[in-house]
Amino acid sequence: MRRADSQPSRRGFLATAGAVVAVGGAAGCDSHSPSASALQPSSAAADTPVPPTGRYQAGVVIPQPAQPNLLAVVADLDDKTAPGSLLAELGHTVLALTAGTEPRLLGLVPGDLTITIGIGPRVLRKAPGAQAAGADLPGTADLPQFSREQITPQSRGGDLLIQLCASDALVLPVAAAALLDQAGARVTERWRQSARRGPNTSVAPGRTAPRNLLGFLDGIVGPATTAEQQSDLWLAGPAPVAGGTIAVVRRMELDLPRFAAMSVPQQEAVFGRRRETGAPLSGGTIATNPDLGAKTPDGRYLIPADAHARRAHANVVGVGLMQRRSYSIDDPRPGLLFISFQNDLRTFTATLTHMDDSDALLAFTTTTASATFLILPGFDQQHPLGSTLFG
Repeated sequence: MRRADSQPSRRGFLATAGAVVAVGGAAGCDSHSPSASALQPSSAAADTPVPPTGRYQAGVVIPQPAQPNLLAVVADLDDKTAPGSLLAELGHTVLALTAGTEPRLLGLVPGDLTITIGIGPRVLRKAPGAQAAGADLPGTADLPQFSREQITPQSRGGDLLIQLCASDALVLPVAAAALLDQAGARVTERWRQSARRGPNTSVAPGRTAPRNLLGFLDGIVGPATTAEQQSDLWLAGPAPVAGGTIAVVRRMELDLPRFAAMSVPQQEAVFGRRRETGAPLSGGTIATNPDLGAKTPDGRYLIPADAHARRAHANVVGVGLMQRRSYSIDDPRPGLLFISFQNDLRTFTATLTHMDDSDALLAFTTTTASATFLILPGFDQQHPLGSTLFG
């Protein structure tokens, strides 16, 4: 594996508590109250393997709750590389790593390791399956630029995403090294980010959310039921991408000192939720859908017009829900690694455009990396990773 000259050194894992709110694209954060029929999180121990095969890749909705540690690696493919062969090899390596049979694990136990692989628009547009399906195939569009971005060319876009999650942080860089070694000179690393989620707080039966660096509960809402996931998360077609989803990856810095200088009521007005409980300012519990029309006796909105809960509300924006795996970072500066999954890129772009107009929370953020990827459909021994597109 070749490494870009400007690639920073590999970073250690974080002890930062909590995953930061999905700023800059948190539709689903306040868009739909959790359903009583929501899928139940797994109670399996951290050393219980997570199946890597099936219709969908692991690391999107399973396991639940999400593992506390994440490593994201973004890389480019050499123009002479055959993506199909590379992806098939990476898929076989994923199977060996998660099974604990890969010698490059160096004797470490994988536990609940999940590895999720996506490809960027540049590579996808050249795929035989994409060309057969037409130019409008999901995943072929690049992310536009937005305000409050300070992104170098090295940190914008990319051809390959490797997302690794586990309870044991030590496993992640070793597993990443094995995958990059398998890829060899066919890929050049752009950037990587280690991140961590904090302890989970109960939201509703079978649903939890971690507290973020700004002190608020994060990830309260998303496509939890099977019906919601089929509607808003998984791609139903065309056939080459069925069973995949669209990922958006954004790294952001947070202005913690300025936010901390505000009073608690001022902070709650930014979010539109109570800091301690996560309940919307319109009343109820953390599981209550925000009442955006609720007003005080003198006519003021209980949830301010520029509150994040209002600006990022999926019903207000007119989009579906996002599945989010947001993690805290502390390198190079305190912030957030925001990863959302949705079956329509517009879910993210329309939401951020709506937030860009006047979301009070964005004033505390600066985005330093941004990319989108097609998370490939699931695979197994008989159906190699990426074979629906490159087979």
